[in-house]
Amino acid sequence: MPENTTETALSSDATQVRAQKLALLREKIGDVYPAHFHRTMTNAELAEKYKNLEADVETQDIVTVAGRVYSSRNSGMFMDIHDASGKVQIFSHKDTTPQEARDLLPMVDIGDIVGVTGVVRRTKRGELTINAQNITMLTKSLLPMPEKWHGLSDVELRYRKRHLDIMTNEESKLRFQQRSRIVSGIRRFMENDGFMEVETPMLHSVYGGATAEPFKTHHNTLKLDMYLRIAPELFLKRTLVSGLTDKVFEINRNFRNEGVSTRHNPEFTMMECYWAYADYEDIMDLVERMFSTLAMTIHGTTEVKFGDKELSFKGPFKRVPMPDAVKEATGIDFLAMKTDEEARTAAKAAGFAVEKDWTWGECLAFIFEEKVEGTLIQPSHVTHFPKDISPFAKEVPGEPRLVERFETYCNAWELGNAFSELNDPEEQRKRMVEQLEQAHARGEKDKQLDDEFLDAIDQGMPPAGGLGIGVDRLVMLLTDSPSIRDVILFPARRAKAD
Repeated sequence: MPENTTETALSSDATQVRAQKLALLREKIGDVYPAHFHRTMTNAELAEKYKNLEADVETQDIVTVAGRVYSSRNSGMFMDIHDASGKVQIFSHKDTTPQEARDLLPMVDIGDIVGVTGVVRRTKRGELTINAQNITMLTKSLLPMPEKWHGLSDVELRYRKRHLDIMTNEESKLRFQQRSRIVSGIRRFMENDGFMEVETPMLHSVYGGATAEPFKTHHNTLKLDMYLRIAPELFLKRTLVSGLTDKVFEINRNFRNEGVSTRHNPEFTMMECYWAYADYEDIMDLVERMFSTLAMTIHGTTEVKFGDKELSFKGPFKRVPMPDAVKEATGIDFLAMKTDEEARTAAKAAGFAVEKDWTWGECLAFIFEEKVEGTLIQPSHVTHFPKDISPFAKEVPGEPRLVERFETYCNAWELGNAFSELNDPEEQRKRMVEQLEQAHARGEKDKQLDDEFLDAIDQGMPPAGGLGIGVDRLVMLLTDSPSIRDVILFPARRAKAD
């Protein structure tokens, strides 16, 4: 169809227009979605190579680039095309571009993906430009793009249509590029520290390693109910028993069938590790070195801005035992109490609504969450947790009600959880049985004792420090993201009808 009649032959409805242009393109060029296109460089490589090219200078260099059309001016004479690395301007004019290539321009819409071969120049205004000699249609987009400069204003739509969010929002694109760097940075850090990465099952016949409601599924061939992993802990400890390595880690996906919030997603990423012959203080040092390294990787400094806060990831972090933190905040001295009843009475007297069957440790942990957790803005390690709520940690020498456990907090969020791991097989079995009985009392009838893990511990596990880091929350802090859904590419969402 001649160029001057193309527009009049098209419907006014945007999607119908694009469908009609696709039909015209099929008639004109045949394959509108070719399987391959060879480009000679990315847009970032082009910008780097010609960064010193002066204004109003044309080279003799011919390059081939490809990308999505983000803007079109003067009937396509000027187009900006973007690839994953950046943008470049395309100039199509009768003095430089053959008629056959210019005939495509009326059928090119914003959002289409094109390939361009041409001569590199810089305009008088300093814009790096390619004088098009050939234009190849690589993908015809059948839907219009959101308006580039405002992006998607509907937050829920941004999560549901993440491809459009990234396409139109440079902040979102940068955030996910930074997430990739953070995850790979964690992996490099652990490997450089001598840790071996392994992979453990995501389908468990017995769920454990943490207290959480699991997702349940069924294995048809084995005729067996199974559960999506809530934690890799028990398998990673079996790796230590095996002697495969003294330092093991896994960057893993976990699934917990619980609430959704700005800090919780049912499917989330953790880095979990175990270090033989180390304890929780060694792990504290590891966490501080890791966090400072990641901050330097992303920002070039250990000082990180989150909202209106300035967070310092330079170690050492503040370290405070939980009973001391609660005493400082409330005046309640839990270490001076001898019984559960004393703890409940003191908590109630201070105005805390505690349950009638709560233990000393449960009262302590509850008041910590209520009065202390929200004050931990700078990176801090809270140590000496109650044994009541820490079934896999070693006791603190001289204080059997407390264990060698710490959690790392920042911006009032828990980022990590670590223990000096329990490796006494008899004590381990006793605590796991108690935990099982408590779960059954709560109505968790599917909960079972992991006899395979206990059998492995009977074989002998070396003393070790263990750690779990919430990768999503760490990414939130390092990328100034207020919601966990901002850092998960495709977060859990309600059904579209809702």
